[in-house]
Order: sequence, then C-alpha cells, then structure tokens
Amino acid sequence: MEKPPSLLFVSLRLTFEEKARLQADAGGMPVSEYMRWRLFDPNNPPPRRRSKAPVKDHQALAKVLGRLGQSRLSSNLNQLARSANTGSLPVTPDTEAALLEAVAEIREIRRLLIEALNLGAEP
Repeated sequence: MEKPPSLLFVSLRLTFEEKARLQADAGGMPVSEYMRWRLFDPNNPPPRRRSKAPVKDHQALAKVLGRLGQSRLSSNLNQLARSANTGSLPVTPDTEAALLEAVAEIREIRRLLIEALNLGAEP
C-alpha cells in the first residue's frame, strides 16, 4: 500500500488587510485549502465544503417547523404505539386511514427538511 505524501508547513507574512481579504475570499473554506486550490488548481472549481450553516432555505425550514407545531402527529403516534403495546389496537378502516395519514405527513415533513437543509444536492 502506498504511503500518502506528507504535508509541509509554509509560513506567509501578511498585513492585517491582506489576511482579512484572504479569509473573505476563502469564504467558509479553510484558508490553507483555499490557498492550495488557488495556487495549484485555479482552473477547476473550488473543492466542495459543507457550510457551517447548512440551511439553504430558512422559509422552507420555518414551514416545516410550523407544520410540526400544528400537527397532532406525535400525539397520534404515541397513542397508536401505546395501543399496539397493550394489544388493544383495533385494525379498522379508521386505524388504517390514521396510519396512512401519519405516513404521508412524515413523508412531506422529510421532503421539506431535505429541501430546506439542501441535502438533496449531495451525491
């Protein structure tokens, strides 16, 4: 198995303004990674980094949280689990409809969270 190349430390003197510009240009990327990219691979897009704030759409996230607050989902699921554990859960069309409704709500909440947190774009 081939040993990965060792990394060497390089020191660079900058003015306060130069360092501030370098950090601003790097965005959320570590400065050393940004400098390596700019020096050795500037013709390719910068390496993808996860943002410190992964929320892509704050309005979508607020919508999801609002739906969670309005729904009786947790209460309904708790009642269903309690009934299932005691063996008193009747399998009726109403029970099946309630379960299917809960599944649909959970699926929609999951979709909205994935969209709001920008997780759908990950490979």
